[in-house]
Formats: sequence, structure tokens, C-alpha cells
Amino acid sequence: MNWPYELQIGWRYTRAGRGGRRNRFISFISGVSMLGIALGVAALIIVLSVMNGFQKEVRDRMLSVIAHIELQSYQGQALPDWQATAAQAKQNPAVIGAAPFIAAQALIARGADMRGAMVRGISPAEEATVTPLAAELKDGPLARLRAGEWGILLGSELARALGVREGDKITLVAPNGQVTPAGVAPRLKQFTLVGTFHAGHYEYDTGMALIHVDDAARFFQVEGPTGVQLKIRDALQAREVAAELGRNLGPEYYVRDWTRTNANYFDAVVVEKRMMSIILTLIVAVAAFNLVSTLVMTVTDKQADIAILRTLGASPRSIMGIFMVQGAASGVIGTLSGVGLGLLVAFNIDVIVPAIERLLNVSFLPGSIYLISRMPSDPQWGDIVPIGVTSLILAFLATLYPSWRASRVQPAEALRYE
Repeated sequence: MNWPYELQIGWRYTRAGRGGRRNRFISFISGVSMLGIALGVAALIIVLSVMNGFQKEVRDRMLSVIAHIELQSYQGQALPDWQATAAQAKQNPAVIGAAPFIAAQALIARGADMRGAMVRGISPAEEATVTPLAAELKDGPLARLRAGEWGILLGSELARALGVREGDKITLVAPNGQVTPAGVAPRLKQFTLVGTFHAGHYEYDTGMALIHVDDAARFFQVEGPTGVQLKIRDALQAREVAAELGRNLGPEYYVRDWTRTNANYFDAVVVEKRMMSIILTLIVAVAAFNLVSTLVMTVTDKQADIAILRTLGASPRSIMGIFMVQGAASGVIGTLSGVGLGLLVAFNIDVIVPAIERLLNVSFLPGSIYLISRMPSDPQWGDIVPIGVTSLILAFLATLYPSWRASRVQPAEALRYE
């Protein structure tokens, strides 16, 4: 196939390095530029993949405890008929499960120890259709939550902090007191610990308690469930489904999806990921603009070649194209190498990191400190493709000025001292 001579000469200059000492030095600089682009692209892919992995891991553990969508009345009072509300919500084909709940803050006391916690009143049978944690505990501790028996489930870390075990008595203190002739007295109720749960998410393991929804209604003095939890087919579509349910159910209901329940966390993750992308993209930019020095040196070294090409009829545009091909080739090789290296590490990080830990005898994620003891990774094409495109664009931009300088070389001046 007869390729345009601009491509052939540009590719030849890219591979130059065996001619003389100067050519070898230029080739070395070009190789360093390509290596810098490759390492920058690989680092960006690896870091974003690990951040995606952490986000997915935390999200999955979070969604094992909480529902995808919650429906509540705007007044925060008991729903008149939660079954009818659930049935109306299930008319949406995305909804596959519903369960009633009552949620309120309370103090949990054991002797002199006292901890604040979110107390959630649930119906064990329906709850198992909404959250994975309840489904896992359905035939275990959750089955021991019976109406009128005043049983309670605590997060594993909360139970450890209080020093209680299954069968021990603990006291719940309601947020609203009871008015007596002597003044406002706190409302207390003794519960029996029937088990603990481990969600793998520190916030819930240290600050959540589960009781039967009927016991919660009596303890918090409400007439019934104050909300309905919903499970949908795709958790990532929760915001869209919640908006649709809000339109269908009417203004008397407050609809909140899991992304809004934990908005601060997810907003922080998005900002952190964006800033990390900008910082690492600057590394790629520095490596890409190293191509400028490589091409400037090549243009200086190839003055005679440029002059000969011009005298043979090559146009300034063709000369410019030759050096743009050289720079673009370096950018493409560096980008593709970086994408390949980044994906290789990202997909095998669960093998690479333990090997490094064994080699250095260290632990990057101690289980006693972090809620995740292994390095997760989740490469996504939505990150990889923009990284590759951005790298190629930066490499292309870096070729413009040196190529333009090459096109301005005057044959007579270049050949004067040859």
C-alpha cells in the first residue's frame, strides 16, 4: 500500500535512533516522553478504578442495611394505611419490594454506659424483601423480634461498646419525655438483646438498632408505621424512580432515595474523584508537552532534510504534517501503552497488592482501622475512554508549535552551512 510520504517520513523520524549520537539522544528523549505519557495514563486509570471500587464497596455495604427508596408523610406522622401506600408504589414496575418502618433517634443505656443510636422499627417478614441484611438474618436473630416481647438487635460495634451480649437487658430512652405533675420525666423502656448484626459499614454497626415495628409504635407513641421502604430492580436508577413515584403519589408524601439519604458522602466522593482526575491529568499534560522539546530538537537536527524536501516541491503544510505525524505517533504509542498497563494493573490489583504486602511485610488496609480490608478495583469505560482521548488531544496540541516552526524553515538558510 502506498502511504502518503508525510506518514512514511514521520514514522521514520519516530523510529530514528541508530544513526548518530545526536539521533540516539533525540530518540532517548522521545522514549522518555512516551514513557511519561504511558505512566501518567496508567496512574490515572488505576487511581480512578480504585476509587470506583471503594465507592462500589461502600455503596453495596450501605445498601445491605438501608432501602433504595423511602416514602414518608411530610408531617412525619403515621401513615393512614401503609399497605395501600405500598400497593400504590408497587404499581411502578421498577419496585419489587416494600416494608413498613418507624425511625427515630434514641439513647441506649447499659449501666453507666450510654450511646446515641438510630432506632428503626421494622416488620421482620417484609423487611427481608427490602434489604439484603434482613434477608440474611431472616431465619436467625431477626426471627426473634416478636411484637410485644420487646426484643432488640444492635450493631456489632454498638453492642461491643456497651459490653452487652445476647440475653442482656438494655434501656432505651425516648427523645420526647413524659409530662408528670413533677415536670417532664424521660420515658424509659427495658429491652432484651436478641442478637447483633454486622453490616460491614461503620456508621450502621456503631449507631443502629432494630426493634419490631409494633414495639416501636408503642415506645415512640405513634399510631403506626411512619414510612414505607422500597426496593427497586436497579439501585442506580433510584433517583429517577423516586422522582416518578413523587409525581404519582402526590404532594402529601415525601420521597427520598438512598443517594439523597447519604448525599454528603456521595457529593464528597464525586468532588474527590474530580479533583484527583484534574491532578493526574496534569501529570499526563506534563509528559505530553515533553514532546515539544523532542520535536524542537528533531526539527533542528533535520534542517537539511527539510530544506531538501522543500526544494523537491514539498509544501509547508506537508512539512508540518511530517512532524505532526511524529508527535502524534509518540502520543498514540504512549497512550495505548498506558491504557494497557493501567487495565492490567486495575484488573489484577487484588493479586498485585497482596503480593506487595507480603514482600514488604506491611498492610495497606488494616481491618482494625478500615471497614474494607482489601484493595477494590472497578475499571469503567466511562473513565477510561475520556482518559485516552484527553491524552491524545494533549499530545496532538504539543505537536503544533514545533511542526509550525518546521514548516517555516527556509531552504536557502538551512543549506547555507551544509
